[in-house]
Amino acid sequence: MRKMTLALGLLLSSLTAAAADLSKGADNFYKSTTVTQQKVTFKNQYQMNVVGNLFIPNTLNRNAKHPAIIVGHPMGAVKEQSSNLYAQKLAEQGFVTLAIDLSFWGESEGKPGHMVSPEIYADDFSAAVDYLSTQAYVDAEKIGVLGICGSGSFVISAAKIDPRMKAIATVSMYDMGAAFRNGLKHSQTQAQREALIKSAVEQRFVEFQGGEKAYIPGTVNKLDASTPDIQREFFDFYRTTRGGYTPQGEKEELTTKPLLSSVGKFMNFYPFNDIETISPRPMLFITGDQAHSKEFSEDAYKRAGQPKTLYVVPGAGHVDLYDRTDLIPFSRLASFFKDSLK
Repeated sequence: MRKMTLALGLLLSSLTAAAADLSKGADNFYKSTTVTQQKVTFKNQYQMNVVGNLFIPNTLNRNAKHPAIIVGHPMGAVKEQSSNLYAQKLAEQGFVTLAIDLSFWGESEGKPGHMVSPEIYADDFSAAVDYLSTQAYVDAEKIGVLGICGSGSFVISAAKIDPRMKAIATVSMYDMGAAFRNGLKHSQTQAQREALIKSAVEQRFVEFQGGEKAYIPGTVNKLDASTPDIQREFFDFYRTTRGGYTPQGEKEELTTKPLLSSVGKFMNFYPFNDIETISPRPMLFITGDQAHSKEFSEDAYKRAGQPKTLYVVPGAGHVDLYDRTDLIPFSRLASFFKDSLK
C-alpha cells in the first residue's frame, strides 16, 4: 500500500508539473488584431545578422514620424517569449515596436549558439536603433528601449554608451554580472565562484580541442521533490505550453541553457557601474514585490541618476511579469514612454 501511495504521489506530481499555470491572464503567445507584424533583419557592428519582429499599428500614418521602442527578451529566451507580447501591447498604444533576438539566440546569427557575450548583446540594441532610424515613419530622436529579465542589464549597458536611446525601462531585471558573481542575495561564496570559472575555462579547452559542448543548467527539464521554488517558477513558463518555445533547428531540452565555456564573461560584466551617466534620460524599473530578482531593480534604482522611477507590482513574482497580463503594468509602461519620447 505504501509503494502504491508513493507511486500515485509521483504520478500526480508529474501531471501537475506538465500543466501550465495560465492564471492571472498568462498570455505569452498573444496575437494582436490591431497591429501588423513583419520579420526584419539587420546587422550589428560585428556584421552579424540580428533578426526581429517589427510591430506597426494598423492605423499608423506612415507619412509621419513616430516614437519607437526596442524590446529585449529574458536571458536564455527568444523574442517569442515575453518580448513579442510586450511589443504588441505597446504597439497597440501607438508605438512602432521591435522585438529582437539577441545574437547567438533564436533566429539571430552567432556561432556557437547559446554563447554568452554581453558586449555583443548590448550592441544588438544599438543596431536596432540604427535600423529603426532608417525607417521613414520612425522619429530617430524618439527611440526607447525595454529590457526584460537579463535584457534589462543589457539595455543599461547599451544606453550608457548610446545616447540615442532616449528612455530606458526594465522589467523583472537581472543584473547578469552580479547574479553570476554573487548569486541571489549574495549567497555564492568566493570558492563557488572560482569553481565555476575553473569549470568554464576547462570546458573552453575541451571545445578548442574539438570536444562536445556543455551547457549550464538554465531551466530544468524535470521537476522532483528537491527542485527549488525558483526553478519551479521558471519551469512553469519555459517547460510548459504557457511559454515553452523551441526555435527551428534547436533541441527543446537545450532551450534557455547558455554555453558553460562562455559564462565567465558574465563574471566580468558590471552594467550598473556608471549607470548615473545615463541621466538626464529617464529610467523606469519595474519589479514584483514577490520577485526573487527584486534586489537588482532596487540596486539599479539606488545608483541611477534622476529622473528615475521604481515601480513595484503588488502580488507579482519574477516570471509573473513575463506574461501575466492581469499583473503587467502595460499602462504604466506606455505612459512612461509617451511622456519620455514626446
